[in-house]
Amino acid sequence: MDISYILNELGEEREDYFRAIAPPIVQTSNFAFPKVDEMRKAFQDEYSTWLYSRGLNPTVDILRKKLAALDAAEDCLVFNSGAAAIFAAVLANVKTGDHILSVKNPYTWAQRMFEVILPRFGVTHSYIDGTDINNFRAAIQPNTTVIYLESPNSWTYDLQDLRAVADLARSKGIITICDNSYCTPLYQQPCALGIDLSLQSATKYISGHSDVVAGVLSGSKAMIERIFNSEYMNIGSGIQPFNAWLLIRGLRTLQARLD
Repeated sequence: MDISYILNELGEEREDYFRAIAPPIVQTSNFAFPKVDEMRKAFQDEYSTWLYSRGLNPTVDILRKKLAALDAAEDCLVFNSGAAAIFAAVLANVKTGDHILSVKNPYTWAQRMFEVILPRFGVTHSYIDGTDINNFRAAIQPNTTVIYLESPNSWTYDLQDLRAVADLARSKGIITICDNSYCTPLYQQPCALGIDLSLQSATKYISGHSDVVAGVLSGSKAMIERIFNSEYMNIGSGIQPFNAWLLIRGLRTLQARLD
């Protein structure tokens, strides 16, 4: 799909909102239903309809379509910070007794989650130099459920062979998560390389104007729906419509700013 089309057109059904070039900000907390039965169905499946803007919202959905397409992913969720996206991605895939294998020197708040928060619930972790695939092979434990990557790394700019790590993890039933904040989907698409969940801080390049704090999590529809129905809705960390609109605006110039 053409990048310019994704950034400027995809998801913007202008016939539905007065042929406006800029999409509307649907600034509402909830939505009305003509029949009680329709509302009951919505309560049973908030992932498929607009019910309450803590979940889905028309403005947010325009942004989700664009970001998922950019990531070569089936779907995505947009959070009110990159840290929230990281937390939801990891929390959705660990339980008491599990082990996380992470590249060394991860983003500060990912590191804090691994070292301070998750140990309280019996989840352990270890760090490795991710530049050599053999380090992953040697460090995987029987209870490893998540491999956490940053390529490039937040502090050292080290790269990992994402396809090789994804293949290794898949052979052992391990979920892979990659922070793609530095490259953005314009220069790297982790999901296309086999990574299960690609995340990024939209605060940086996606926004481009230093006026939004947000995070993006992309992956398969099944994985994203599972996270939506649990971590996303329970934590209540979804992006608000106005901030989603600002990110849609930021996407208009993303390619021009990064080329």
